[in-house]
Amino acid sequence: MKTKRFMAVALTTALSAGALYGSVATADTLDTVLKVGEQKTAAATASQKRIDKIAQETSDLLQQFKVVNKEIDGLRVYNRQLEKQLANQLAVIKDLDESIDQVTVIERQIQPLILRMLDGLEQFIELDAPFKLAERKANLEGVKNNMDRSDITVAEKFRQVLELYNFEAEYARKIDSYGDTLNVNGQDREVNVLQVGRIALVAQTTDSKISLAYDKDQKAWVEIDAGEYRRAIMQGLKIAKKQATTDIMTMPIPAPEAAQ
Repeated sequence: MKTKRFMAVALTTALSAGALYGSVATADTLDTVLKVGEQKTAAATASQKRIDKIAQETSDLLQQFKVVNKEIDGLRVYNRQLEKQLANQLAVIKDLDESIDQVTVIERQIQPLILRMLDGLEQFIELDAPFKLAERKANLEGVKNNMDRSDITVAEKFRQVLELYNFEAEYARKIDSYGDTLNVNGQDREVNVLQVGRIALVAQTTDSKISLAYDKDQKAWVEIDAGEYRRAIMQGLKIAKKQATTDIMTMPIPAPEAAQ
């Protein structure tokens, strides 16, 4: 009986040991499976991150590509515009080259023209009424002196001559007054001169007692009726000095000559 009981206990112990071993083996396998699963999950997560990163980089590159494409299109339009401008500039350069070739010829033609214009202007001033004569002659002489200067271009010389002509033309369109000294009855007297364009040139002594008018035929100042023109000349002087508004003035104007 004891022997059978011992065998039964031994068998039970063996079965328990086998069951325990099986449990341990199963636990090890499960841990292994779990670790493998975790590794696969980690690897999948890492792969997904790499995929997301590549997708983001791809998206960024696509956006950069679109931006660069727009810049390229803009540059193409800009280049086409520059090509048109360059073509126009080349045409202008060609015209300038042709003009430069003619500069020497033009200068040779302009210089004699300028001198003739100055001679004509000098004669005109001599024949014109003698208003502001010293000033006008000084301006003319200054321009004539510049004609021999090599540091002044032909274009500038021509501009100065045209400016003199403009000054002379302007005298005919305005009323002006200035002080001067005239010989009156053998004595030098201070007078106020009134210039009404090129229509009338009159003067009056500073005491307003004597009135004078320039006679182009006699080329001299002649005394006029102070009673008739005294007040008109005084009014004209005020108008010229902006001390009175423009009004009708009675001036000694020579009658027009009959055409020959």
